Amino acid sequence: MTTDTNPPRTAAAPPAAAAPAGPPAPAAPAARTGRRRAGRSGALAVVPLLLFAATAFGLPAVAMLNGAFTVEDPATGAASYGLGNLTASWQGAYLTALIGSVKLSATSAALAALLGLLLAQAVVSSPLRALREAVLTASGVLANFGGVPLAFAFVATLGNSGVLTRALGLADTGWSLYSFWGLVLVYLYFLVPLMVLTITPALEGLRVQWREAARNNGATARQYWLHVALPVLAPSLLGGLVLLFGSAFAAYATAAAMVGSSVPLVTLQIADAISGNVLIGQENVALALSLDMLLVAGLVMAVHLPLQRRSARWLA
Repeated sequence: MTTDTNPPRTAAAPPAAAAPAGPPAPAAPAARTGRRRAGRSGALAVVPLLLFAATAFGLPAVAMLNGAFTVEDPATGAASYGLGNLTASWQGAYLTALIGSVKLSATSAALAALLGLLLAQAVVSSPLRALREAVLTASGVLANFGGVPLAFAFVATLGNSGVLTRALGLADTGWSLYSFWGLVLVYLYFLVPLMVLTITPALEGLRVQWREAARNNGATARQYWLHVALPVLAPSLLGGLVLLFGSAFAAYATAAAMVGSSVPLVTLQIADAISGNVLIGQENVALALSLDMLLVAGLVMAVHLPLQRRSARWLA
């Protein structure tokens, strides 16, 4: 009897199957917590700005609305809400001043838009980069120069005894700085630079290929501007015109220092009503006039913002 000396054979274990790929592991809780903290930090960073806006703009607006709609009985002194102040702001000298401000602002804005467009185009088309930077820098300074210093500069230069008035004999021609057209001239001093700053980016956005294509199709320079450039620039031009109108409409210190009450303007009427310079107890009418100005400014911005978005699509 023989015995098998070989050890028993065992079946080899099959290789382990590769684990199937599963969905990606969820983000670590620490990463989600970090994003939430960053979002809260960003929201907290805006709080000071919101508080400033509420204090600087919200409280005065609420006070203006409350006063504009508060009517006092002259006999009893009792106060109630009504439209008496708004009705008074649309009559008599107040209406004349409102119309005068609109007329002065529209005239100044139209002239400044035309002169600013011509100056900006001359600067953009000039090969001298130093000239462009000098004009833009000067425009940035002059656009913010106004108030009493500007009035004094013009009085010393073109007033009744100004340097240029005596040197050129302007007094003999009937020239007067303290008039409607005198104010227009003074307003142009800061409105033209503002238009240059507003329209220069739009002029730089005009494609060279558009001019070349117009020229290759036989168009003259006049036809290019009438049928290509100006239609593209129209939203920017109108937006700049509206911006200039708003700046001129809100100006106060320059006109107050120059003409006083000789030229009817709504800003001057507001100052007179608040100080009781003409009639006592017209403070709420002054607030109603301020509300009228706010409505005009709202209409200006309602026109300006869509025009800016449309011009951005064309010139991007």
